[in-house]
Amino acid sequence: MKSHSAASSHDPDAPSQQEIGHVGRRWRVFHRRGLGVSVVLIPVVALGVAACGGSSSTQTATTTPAAAATTAVAKASGSSGFAGHAGLGGGSNARSTNAAGGSVGTVSAVSSSGFTLSPPKGGTVTVKETASTVYAQGAQRASADAVTKGTEVLVDGKVNSTTITASQVVVKPAINLQSASANVIGFQKGEAGGSKSVGQVPADYTQGSGKLVSGTDATKATEAALKAYAGGVVDRVVQLSNGDYEVHHIGVNWPHHIFVNKNFKVIGAND
Repeated sequence: MKSHSAASSHDPDAPSQQEIGHVGRRWRVFHRRGLGVSVVLIPVVALGVAACGGSSSTQTATTTPAAAATTAVAKASGSSGFAGHAGLGGGSNARSTNAAGGSVGTVSAVSSSGFTLSPPKGGTVTVKETASTVYAQGAQRASADAVTKGTEVLVDGKVNSTTITASQVVVKPAINLQSASANVIGFQKGEAGGSKSVGQVPADYTQGSGKLVSGTDATKATEAALKAYAGGVVDRVVQLSNGDYEVHHIGVNWPHHIFVNKNFKVIGAND
């Protein structure tokens, strides 16, 4: 049973419209669903993971010989359990661990510990809520009660593959899921996503380059990317040497890399 309700719209500390959707609000909701301490385990169907190198705090980790061998085997067999470049498999090093990112979609189930999210291109994301998770709806603060089955939400937080520990949940975000997802090629096992680039790819970009970022910048870049390409999970954001951002997108066949400029506007995407 849920035990809390949305805050009054007359709250003097309520954020402005422009504050919604970004980290660092002046308010937080500390309530949780349910009073028990047990954790409800919900079976999920994991999204595919893009076969791209992961990023460290300074530079992206290089592919290990074992991962390269795995990719070679997948190429020879023509099958893979992960979404990757040209439909090939990728080692576990392709995933970021505890990096800032997020996802957007429709709530498919709610539990005492969080909820599951269905992105518009398929798959399931597990969202874990904590005492510090922030909730918003429109220009108002909200509570966990606002997250109900069938509701569209945007989630930002720390990402481990297809599990997000939510720092904030925006209910009914200003994202047109139908039009934004039309730009995404959903994950299909064994199928290639195509090799293409759209818009502007920073001239100094090479796959695996960049410095891992977190906080407000990562949140703004994540939200900009998902507003243009809804589907899958953003599992990390890196800042390139020219100040632009590369937003890494998993769980889809295309795009895997979304480029956002210093003003947090999407400028391009590629595989």
